[in-house]
Amino acid sequence: MQTLHGLPCLVLLSTCALLPAQAPPTAYTITQTMMGDENATLTISRSGMKVLMEANHPASAGTPASHSYTFYDLTAHVSHTWDPSITPPSCGVGTFSGDWGDPFSGMQEITDGIAKGELKPTGNETLNGIPTKVYSGLVQGATVKVWLDQKDNLVIRVTAQSPGTPMMTMANVIKFSPAPPPAALVAMPSYCASVKPPPTPAELIADETGDDAGNYVNAIYGPGSKNSCSIVIRVVAAKTMAPVSRKWQAAIDTTYNVDAPPAYTFGVGDDGTSTFSGGGIHEITSQIHNDLLRIDNPPAYFNLAMNVLQPHHGTGDGLVYRQCFAPVTMLYYVLKDASDPGQGGDYLYAKAGKYAAVPSR
Repeated sequence: MQTLHGLPCLVLLSTCALLPAQAPPTAYTITQTMMGDENATLTISRSGMKVLMEANHPASAGTPASHSYTFYDLTAHVSHTWDPSITPPSCGVGTFSGDWGDPFSGMQEITDGIAKGELKPTGNETLNGIPTKVYSGLVQGATVKVWLDQKDNLVIRVTAQSPGTPMMTMANVIKFSPAPPPAALVAMPSYCASVKPPPTPAELIADETGDDAGNYVNAIYGPGSKNSCSIVIRVVAAKTMAPVSRKWQAAIDTTYNVDAPPAYTFGVGDDGTSTFSGGGIHEITSQIHNDLLRIDNPPAYFNLAMNVLQPHHGTGDGLVYRQCFAPVTMLYYVLKDASDPGQGGDYLYAKAGKYAAVPSR
């Protein structure tokens, strides 16, 4: 689905308040030209919670023609994309949230363009066999003209022209049918059915912890909590959340500046023991007691180096944001593979659940 930016978005946000609010249809077929190439088309066929988009780009200036499909499952929030001309067949998959490109859904957000009188009715016109009411006016200094199918509350065409610039067609529907498309059309090929989307961040956390992902917050995402707290770090194995039996080291730089990051030097011995230098980083391994490391009142963010000893493998470091869910908040370094610490791990704050309580020393 082509995306409208800047002024065109404001145009669309100014047109559909013309009609009383109504639920957008869930069955239709719409074909529109693509912005910037009037010969390229996008056909959107929707049947309930399933959508098929067909994009056609004709050959132009030495560029071969292309033809692709995207199938959206609006219930699972998963999309599959394929090109029927590719041999052997392949299928891309992804996830999405929010607006997937429904030409009707944006109309629900329209609020003030017509209410402000920026666009006024100028007559009626039939475009591509579709009766429309025409509105025009100035929006942020640009002359805007809108053709609206009032029966179905669908914007058929939008043009805009700023002073000294050519007129641009921002939306252009060339075919529209409110009838449900054939069920067999709104489908994907069998070779896509087995292609699964990558796990979501929540699914990864649930898999790593064996717990409800809602009990955790990834520590690498900011901003940090405004309130202060102390943090207790424990190194655990994925799946079981059991403390690792290996020796581990920790170093911290509480003076780290994201706008002027320092250079660090980490040494490594044959047994995997690391040394730390550069910036304000300093080792705090001596503060580890009974597999727990307490850091009192860290700043909103800091650089943390964790090294679970493995022969000939050194440490890794990363930016950690302070998150305070209690006066003393648990932060887990969850190793992906406790038998191979070199594979790294994730920093997860426990904000609730059985792992949120600080273990007794």
